[in-house]
Amino acid sequence: MSETLKLMALDAEDLLVISAHVQDSVLRSSEIEYSPSNGQLIIPINRFAWDAPSARRLLFKKYQRRRSVLHFSRVTLLKSNMIDRRDDAEVKSLLSVTFHAAADENDPGGQIMLNFGGGGGLLLEVECIEAQLTDLGAAWQASSKPEHHL
Repeated sequence: MSETLKLMALDAEDLLVISAHVQDSVLRSSEIEYSPSNGQLIIPINRFAWDAPSARRLLFKKYQRRRSVLHFSRVTLLKSNMIDRRDDAEVKSLLSVTFHAAADENDPGGQIMLNFGGGGGLLLEVECIEAQLTDLGAAWQASSKPEHHL
């Protein structure tokens, strides 16, 4: 098994690293938890382990996924498009996480966008970038490797 990840992002460059690790993660929309009172967004995901060395993938015969949590702090507003957090059956594939800085270069805030396959996304207004990605446990065999056709 590959090592579990525990990453933190405090700037746009760090967030790109987290975005690379969560690409092709799948999640249930109903598991997304937003607490406006404390500015926390918590998203449990099944992360495709792009970081697993190919030699270790042979132990699984193919590829692996890991249960992980993507966590954002200092969220002042959450908007969603084509995401129904009340639908227990809705499963989304996370494609990317991007940051768009505030117009004032002295303002550390801005918008974080989570883009999903098939359309839809989450837009987070943030005071600043404060994100974490944490693996929760052991890996399991994935049935296939995600592919993107351009």
